[in-house]
Order: sequence, then structure tokens, then C-alpha cells
Amino acid sequence: MPPADLPAGAVAALALVGGLVLGPWSARVSVRLARRDEAASASPLRTAVTAVLVVLALAGALLAGGLRPGTVALAWAGVAGVVLGAVDLATHRLPDRVTVPAYAAVATALLVDAVALGTWPALLRAVLAGAAAFGLAAGAAVLSPQGLGFGDVKLLGLLGLVLGWVGWGALLAGVFLGLVTGAVASLTLITAGRAGWRTALPFGPPLLVGAVLALVVAGPVPLA
Repeated sequence: MPPADLPAGAVAALALVGGLVLGPWSARVSVRLARRDEAASASPLRTAVTAVLVVLALAGALLAGGLRPGTVALAWAGVAGVVLGAVDLATHRLPDRVTVPAYAAVATALLVDAVALGTWPALLRAVLAGAAAFGLAAGAAVLSPQGLGFGDVKLLGLLGLVLGWVGWGALLAGVFLGLVTGAVASLTLITAGRAGWRTALPFGPPLLVGAVLALVVAGPVPLA
């Protein structure tokens, strides 16, 4: 079902149910990964904020993709992004335990979408974009290890896969907006005296924000 044919009430209901189910779980996972403690629990505030972010991620996926297999890829990447962003803010790490399964889930959903709807060109574009984003980021990480970690490299590959499926314009916009978001955040912290010019700041959240903004600008994904 195309996004335009999906009632707003259905989007809200599906996103809310998904948030109520996945929000608390995502909050626990992010806390346990950040603390490296499988018994850690999330505070009520963290759980509430995480649930709201998950609801927004699921609603955004439905509004962008409608009811189709590719929407699962957007939703999975969105929920994984909520967890990765929380962990990166807390510990400057982007755990493979979240990123690697997200690669598998996103790729599988996009493959099913291609089989079901014939969106093979979009799948090929996604693979090429993901490989290009990963390769360029890996080269940058080798040249400047202090500027870009390999957790960021793997995240960029994942975002390249998702944004590339939407279009090359979405990929370029996502990377550009991610860099701009990171620069603005850094300058804001430096101006406020919360960081210095040499302070290492997490790069994952700005990349995720850039990807979200690019998807918003791109609008609904066509069925073919």
C-alpha cells in the first residue's frame, strides 16, 4: 500500500503499538550495551524518551514507505539508530551487536521488496551506495583514525544502504546534513564551554540526524 493511501490513524496506531513494545526493550538494550552490564535497567525517563523516539522512527518509516517489505528496512534501521545513538552519546561506541544484525535485516527486507514489487534497480542502487559509503568512510578512517572510528564506518555503510535505496540524492543529502549537524553541534558545545577544539565527540548521532532529515526531504518512496 502506498504511503498516500495509508490512513493517518493507522500510521499512528501501528507506530504507537510498536513504540510501546519496542521502546522499553530498546531502552534496556542501550543501557546494557553502554554499561556492558546485562543486568542494568533503564530509568523511567530514559524509557519514556526512547519509546517516543521509537514511535517517531516507526511512524516515519510508514509515512515514507507505506505497507511494503522495504518499510521493514526503514523501521529496523530507525530503531537500531535510536539504540546506537544512545550508546554513542554515552560511551563513544557503536556496538556491532546492533549494527551487524541491522545490515542483515535491512538487506533481507530490501531483497524481499525487490522480489515482491520488482524494485531491483533500487536494490542495486542501495548495494552500490552502501558499498561506496563504507569504502570512502573506511579510507577516511585509515587516514585519520582520530576523526572517524570504524564504528562510524559501519554505520555509514548501513545508512548508505538505506539512503541509497531511496535515491542517490537522499544519500548525498544525508551525508551532507550529517556533516553539517556534527559541525553545528561541535561549535555549539565549544561556544558553551562544554568542549574544546580537540575534544572527541560522538559522530554517530549527527550522522543519524542527517539521515533522518534526508529521508524527510526525499518524501515517500515510490513503489517501483
